[in-house]
Amino acid sequence: MTHLHAGLSAETTEKARLELNENPDTLHQDIQQVRDMIVTRPDIGFLRTDDDFILRFLRARKFDQMETFRLLAQYFQFRQQNLDMFQSFKVDDPGIKRALMDGFPGVLETPDQHGRKILILFASNWDQSRNSFTDILRAILLSLEVLIENPELQINGFILIIDWSNFSFKQASKLTPNILKLAIEGLQVTQATPNILKLAIEGLQDSFPARFGGIHFVNQPWYIHAMFTIIKPFLKDKTRKRIFLHGNNLNSLHQLLQPECLPSEFGGTLPPYDMGIWARTLLGPDYSDETEYTLTYDALHVRENCGGGGGGDRESMKRSQSAVEPGTLRQTDRETSTPLLALD
Repeated sequence: MTHLHAGLSAETTEKARLELNENPDTLHQDIQQVRDMIVTRPDIGFLRTDDDFILRFLRARKFDQMETFRLLAQYFQFRQQNLDMFQSFKVDDPGIKRALMDGFPGVLETPDQHGRKILILFASNWDQSRNSFTDILRAILLSLEVLIENPELQINGFILIIDWSNFSFKQASKLTPNILKLAIEGLQVTQATPNILKLAIEGLQDSFPARFGGIHFVNQPWYIHAMFTIIKPFLKDKTRKRIFLHGNNLNSLHQLLQPECLPSEFGGTLPPYDMGIWARTLLGPDYSDETEYTLTYDALHVRENCGGGGGGDRESMKRSQSAVEPGTLRQTDRETSTPLLALD
């Protein structure tokens, strides 16, 4: 076992071998072969090429070296092509900080039954006068950069749950101006998907070394359904098959994610989600809603704090601002619930 496996449990090491084709005996050779391909793309500035960094890309592409290099190149190319997004890519950036403090994203401390980290988004909390969609995307990408430092998560991956409760048509129309009109009129989309959503798809699907085991929608209104009908052609087949639309049917969600790892908003046995937990982890121990910070992103500080307890006084913690009270998402409502649906 090499230093690159330090900190991994025996179970996760075996999982990497079986599911990701990871071989400790050829690990350094695999990494070097990817590194050797960098000379073929002189147009891209590969700002980081150390073993630990390349390894996360190998794991994301199951040690297919050509696909790994393609992802590595797309990672840096996406950043070159969207310089404004990454100009001040740290937690003290005002836009990123506001998004984090408003719960974008939420990160549950308890993993799911497969060891995957669960990220949650309460869509109706998006105050468009306070947070741009781009800043929310930046906060999500920065959070993933922090989390992917953990080799266990490089192997186990992530789950994303989006609660669309009380997400208004007006809010959805701000997401992109024309997509709802296209969906309502049933028009054929032949041009590129709208820029703001294209940015999100490229940033998360095509340009980041994370393994997403599932993206779960709950309480989605009809116009979100329609919007994703438009987006569907732009998603990879693998991604489409991992998007599940549950409506208000928690039974279908619980078939895939055990209630023991979910907060009460999703019918789980855990307490309601505290919106401030992840922001406090990134911003540091002196976090408060009233204080401005100049703390820059420090992966070591974050790694040391990610494994800790909830932290802070429970009475002072912000909780989920979702309008969905525990029990609102009915577990057995055959008339209004949408059965589990994968977009494939």
